[in-house]
Amino acid sequence: MTLDTVLWLAGDGATAVVVGLLVFRGTFRTFPIFSSYLAWSLLSDLAAFAAIHLYSASYKNVFLAVLVVDHLFQFGVLVELSWSVLRPLRAALPRWTLPAIAALILLVGAVIWPLATGPGLNNYPLSSRMIFHVQETFAILRILFFLILAGCSQLLSIGWRDRELQIATGLGFYSLVSLAVWMRHTSQAVGGAQYHLLDQLVAVSYVCSLAYWGVCFATKEAERREFTPQMQSLLLAMAGTARSTRIALTESVADKSRDRKD
Repeated sequence: MTLDTVLWLAGDGATAVVVGLLVFRGTFRTFPIFSSYLAWSLLSDLAAFAAIHLYSASYKNVFLAVLVVDHLFQFGVLVELSWSVLRPLRAALPRWTLPAIAALILLVGAVIWPLATGPGLNNYPLSSRMIFHVQETFAILRILFFLILAGCSQLLSIGWRDRELQIATGLGFYSLVSLAVWMRHTSQAVGGAQYHLLDQLVAVSYVCSLAYWGVCFATKEAERREFTPQMQSLLLAMAGTARSTRIALTESVADKSRDRKD
């Protein structure tokens, strides 16, 4: 049995264990997108394995389809984690807060997109460049999300026992290794022994993240703390300011429309 097969089986086994713990602990109710993402990862791995051995000519198409769905899930996970962080205050927030969070994450991703490049990347075929670009844009986005969440943990009243930070930590660790390997790959020849060894390192980091989640989800979730009064006031003030600005813009557009009719 090759190391690739061992890592593949270890990843799928660890994913199955984490999904089982999410169901057992009832955490899937709070994080349905994250839970679905892990279940999807397990199913997509099985589909990729079947494509390699049974339909090798179609493997690239299967991989691209899986890649698209995978990153849509990742975007959903980041939105879900952001929304979950605001759980103590969600009832007081306006209805447009969730779409605004999604739009903000898309905006940050758009800013990162042109930065996710490196020397030697233009030597790859267009399809490979796009795959690298998408993967590393999301890797940087996940790392940035983890750093912001960890850095603002005191303000957000979350700690390492809270699921939001635990999930973000696993994503951040795996993404950091993935980004480091990608930066190294841009100066390497494709197909070399060291090239593939680094790819295996990324797989190992993902298994480590799964093992970390397994340990975290095996314990009971900590009770979520309320925001401090200062943080509550700040968030509500930001929401109120944004609402006032939106109303003002709407009224301005309506006034201009009436003026044109007059």
